[in-house]
This record gives sequence, C-alpha cells and structure tokens, in this order.
Amino acid sequence: MPKNCTVQQPAELLAYLFASWPEVKRKQVRTWLKFQAILVNGRPVTQFDHLLRPGDVIEVRADQFGAARAGLGLGLKVHFEDPSVIVIDKPENLLSVATEAEQEKTAFFQLTEYVRRGKEDGVQRVWSVHRLDRDTSGLMVFAKTSAAATTLQAGWEKAEKHYEAVIEGNLPAESGVFESYLDETHPFRVFSALPSSLTRHALTRYRVLARTKNRMLLDLTLETGRRNQIRVHLADAGCPVVGDKKYGAKTDPAKRLALHACGLKFPHPVTGEMLCFESPLPKDLARLVESRAPARGDSR
Repeated sequence: MPKNCTVQQPAELLAYLFASWPEVKRKQVRTWLKFQAILVNGRPVTQFDHLLRPGDVIEVRADQFGAARAGLGLGLKVHFEDPSVIVIDKPENLLSVATEAEQEKTAFFQLTEYVRRGKEDGVQRVWSVHRLDRDTSGLMVFAKTSAAATTLQAGWEKAEKHYEAVIEGNLPAESGVFESYLDETHPFRVFSALPSSLTRHALTRYRVLARTKNRMLLDLTLETGRRNQIRVHLADAGCPVVGDKKYGAKTDPAKRLALHACGLKFPHPVTGEMLCFESPLPKDLARLVESRAPARGDSR
C-alpha cells in the first residue's frame, strides 16, 4: 500500500512523485495522475506541473490505480467532480443540452440523473456552463450550484480552450490566426460576413501538429467562443474539418466530425485554484494521421 507523504520543499508534482516512489514504474505514476489517483491535501490533481508547497500532503488512492472513473451511460466519463464542479468527456453524436426534438439523450440530462442518485428529494441538478456541438467530442464543464454556474459563466471567455482537429488539405503556415466576423443568426449554418450589428468577432489560433499527404492535425485555441467557430474558420481557409459535410468536407473516413475538445484550463469557482484537464485525441481520429510526419518545430 503506497504511503502518504508531506512535502518538505517546493516541487512540481510529477517530479515529486518520481522521487517519492522510486520503486514504482514511471508509466504507473503517470497512470495515477491520469486517473485521479493522486490527492493533494485531499483533492485529486491531474496536472503534472502542479506546484507543491511545504506542508502539502500527497496521498495515492489504491482504489484508483488503474481504473478510470465510472461512465454515466451514453459514453460519458467523469474527469473531475467536487461539490461545485463536474468535468466530463462527451462523446461525439451527443447533444450538450436538450432541444425540442430531444430531451433525454443529452449530456445535461444524464448528468442531472447522475447527481440525483441517492438524493431522496431529487432536487439536485447541474447547470450548463458552455456547449459543444453535437458532433464534437471532448471536455465539458458543468456547475453543481447556481453560484458556481454564475461565476464560471462570467469568466468563461478567459478560460483556456484547446481543440484538436484533423483537416482536409494543407495550410501554408505552421501556425497562425483565423479572424473574422461570424453571423450566427441562421439556425442551421454560421458564416463569416462583414462587421455589422448581426455579426460577432471571432478569433482562432492554430498550430500544425502533424501532416500526411492530404491531411493535417491541428492544435486550435479559441480566443472567442462563437457557434461553429472552428468549423467556419477552417472552411474559410479551404481546409474543412474531416467529416464536416455541413461546411464543405469531401471525406468522412471516421464516420464522424474530426474535432475534439482536448484541453481546458480555468479557475475553480470557489477556491480560485487553477484547474487543468486534458483529453487525448480519440483513437478513430488519431488513426487518420498515424502515418504522419512531424510538423516543423513540433517536439511531440
């Protein structure tokens, strides 16, 4: 049974774990982090460079050694949960919130059912903080109190949001910025237009991670959070997301939109602690660029 440790000197979490448990394989230590087996002062931490301070207590939970958190049905997985926040991984082809046509097959409904389990009054619920397109997979945040929801929503523009996308074709530069004004007034399609009272400014930063002959894997950072923003910007650049027939893609080898919300970083609504989460690119999308050549300057 691994022991608990009290930090004596400032250190980054992963380096401290390697030093404190030298008999454990480094791969296993990284697994502890990935699956929230590491507690810092009683709270799970997954960020490898989390800064430890003297007096912090580190605990390894034996029941978490190799097991991811339980799924919620419909392919949902919990990354993190405390009394204020719940962070999930949403699969593709699942709505974030209800529509007139679909009320129950949504992330919101499934999480509401999840938090009500064991609650006799049945009044507990979750609050939506942001949304992902139905066809986009990856990280989402829900609040578990109205106060947490208000705080998260008020600061959501400042949260760091990273996506990975497999695109058709090749962009000319290894990194850059997409910028336009988006008209979101049409219910079925967003498009870039001249600045007006009907449009909103949108900015997306990109970096090429890898390429094959006919595709690229991009890391994308949202500076604004507009509907279909990434999809429109890539279509405007002549390199639509693979599988995105709505915005002009000609191929669909994975039978899904090749867009994944892979990273989130935001302050906890109560403690202010910076929370950081990562979700790896799904295997069906990774296979699309398996024979990839590394992008110039990419150390991955």
